Amino acid sequence: MTTPTLDQVRRAPKVLLHDHLDGGLRPQTIIDLSAEIGHALPSVGGDLTAESLGTWFREACDSGSLERYLETFDHTVAVMQTADAITRVARECVEDLVADGVVYAEVRYAPEQHVSQGLSLDEVVAAVQAGFDEGVAASGGRIVVRQLLTAMRHQARSMEIAELAIAWRDRGVAGFDIAGAEAGYPPTRHLDAFEYLQRENAHFTIHAGEGFGLPSIWQAIQWCGADRLGHGVRIIDDVTVGADGSVELGPLASYVRDKRIPLEMCPTSNLQTGAATSIAEHPIGLLTKLRFRVTVNTDNRLMSQTSMTNEMWRLVEAFGYQTSDLQWFTINAMKSAFLPFDERLAIINDRIKPEYAAL
Repeated sequence: MTTPTLDQVRRAPKVLLHDHLDGGLRPQTIIDLSAEIGHALPSVGGDLTAESLGTWFREACDSGSLERYLETFDHTVAVMQTADAITRVARECVEDLVADGVVYAEVRYAPEQHVSQGLSLDEVVAAVQAGFDEGVAASGGRIVVRQLLTAMRHQARSMEIAELAIAWRDRGVAGFDIAGAEAGYPPTRHLDAFEYLQRENAHFTIHAGEGFGLPSIWQAIQWCGADRLGHGVRIIDDVTVGADGSVELGPLASYVRDKRIPLEMCPTSNLQTGAATSIAEHPIGLLTKLRFRVTVNTDNRLMSQTSMTNEMWRLVEAFGYQTSDLQWFTINAMKSAFLPFDERLAIINDRIKPEYAAL
């Protein structure tokens, strides 16, 4: 296979495992919904337009601080407090992913953050599912979308959210996640939820190794039993590169690679939160070369002004990846999806491989 053009990257089938619903709103939608509820949006230093608001979000997130990055969600979450608003956001999410060539997506959000106006947790999940169903139907079935229910690691509702994920398991929810600032909030605080999910034979991923190092990854895997690592970029701290170019893996890195634990890597987002200094120096390059189970993701499409096309294109530019490399990332992600095996296989054989061959 050859080095792809930007148009080929855009047309290539993509699989997205790490995307936040409240991090992917269209700026115009935020303006519309804010006007309906009287929510004050940030000053953009001029006329408020979709373009100026989008720029404000990106600049607020370019600070290099995870905490500052997370502040921007105050505005997106504020406009997602009614069933109609949540359904609109979910439907538009699917439309945008379809336009980006995504054939399978797991989209995550924290139901507990959408109940301030009286919705129940169950009603929040139902509103998201309604939007996803509308978007998938409008696409003519060109995409499969599942929910991941996230608990906030600084709160104490993880057991409740885990039970909600199980209640919705056969109705659109594929798994569970915890998110939020890592430092000071280890995943082991939510051990009861993870143990419950394991007893229920359920899938879960954990944000780990983004804002905090190896202990966070170690706890997520060895204490909590995570199926996948959300980001996991700091696993590179357990990889030593010698002066002669030789590479030695520490015990945790070896375990992650040997067990094929998927890394949900989000390159552009990592630059914004300071987890990496440039795409060319991002650990994804070495981890890919060492054949870890690397997947490529968007994290927050609004905050990073990104898409799957953009993420993959930046990797092509930085590392000279071929079409075969992009297919490898895509199949890695599909293999790692929280979807039944036969359904994963069908998407790989019926969509990903044929559409890559057609490129």
